[in-house]
Amino acid sequence: MKFNFKPGPRNSITDIDSIRVGQAEDPKVWTGVSVMLLDNGAVAGVDVRGGAPGTRDTDALNPSCLVDRIDAIVLSGGSVFGLGASSAVTDILASRGIGFPIGPARAPIVPSAVLFDLLNGGDKNWGDKSPYWELGRTALNNASLDFKLGNAGAGFGAKAGPLKGGLGTASSVSGDGLQIGALVAVNCVGSPIIPGQSAFWAWPFEQNNEMGGQPIPTSAIDFNSAQEAWTGSPLDSLIPRAGENTTIGVVATNARLTKAEAQRIAIMAQDGYARSIRPVHTPFDGDTVFAVATGTWGQDIENRADLVNRIGLVAADVLARAVARGVYEASALGALPAYKEVHGKNLRKK
Repeated sequence: MKFNFKPGPRNSITDIDSIRVGQAEDPKVWTGVSVMLLDNGAVAGVDVRGGAPGTRDTDALNPSCLVDRIDAIVLSGGSVFGLGASSAVTDILASRGIGFPIGPARAPIVPSAVLFDLLNGGDKNWGDKSPYWELGRTALNNASLDFKLGNAGAGFGAKAGPLKGGLGTASSVSGDGLQIGALVAVNCVGSPIIPGQSAFWAWPFEQNNEMGGQPIPTSAIDFNSAQEAWTGSPLDSLIPRAGENTTIGVVATNARLTKAEAQRIAIMAQDGYARSIRPVHTPFDGDTVFAVATGTWGQDIENRADLVNRIGLVAADVLARAVARGVYEASALGALPAYKEVHGKNLRKK
């Protein structure tokens, strides 16, 4: 197999066949929801590395379990309250006759992950009814090929170390038709920026100026400073406590895969977080990566291990790019400054 990849026409996860993304935000609460709708269903796997995850229906993705396809994935702010967005998507898909067939009934399979944005300064006094069911409904109904990045969807109220986090996406498409994309809501304890510099950790992976023209790091990394950078921020009051973060994302391909192969790709794709955030997979994060395969390409490929290796390698790079794009595209919110405000003058305009 030849490696001949370039960003897809949208540089988005919607460059993958049969995928649309819808989003909704609440600018008063400072939160939001992103729904990835799989128009024809998809095989899926998941890998959870963070020490404080918030998820739903991830056990169903175990290769030993009965369900073989999923219908959508929900990424949401709101911590445990955000799981209400999954209920909305499940209810509405069932009303459309979509889901795992159980006699005449349909049970939509909607794996989900949430991030913590409850202390970001938005108004969380919603009483006995959170906004997430309605946000999930709106996001599902907004599903399309084009969607906003940065302060959008699940990334609306997110933070990334000392900076405003956000929603990012990226894609790579090969000359032989293999499509790989990523969608991520970046809300990490660690920093996406090399300490003392303006470059993203993911700067080597930038494609077509998608991160504004990243500056080349000007000196070797001081690893002692790097280890302490996330606790030495001038925004010390915002340094998180256990469970107050999480980067949640999806990698997708149009390849035909088994559940076990999708799970292996999710495991490999977690390296995209390690290439773009430092530290990562901490006790304070709930880092989660879903992997989905829509199955429109590669039906006749016999060397399965080589195929999985190829997709997993590219998926990790695409996810790293999506992380940096989510932060690059974000706008300031409350006390959290935007990357462009702090580092924009150092970008290499192309």
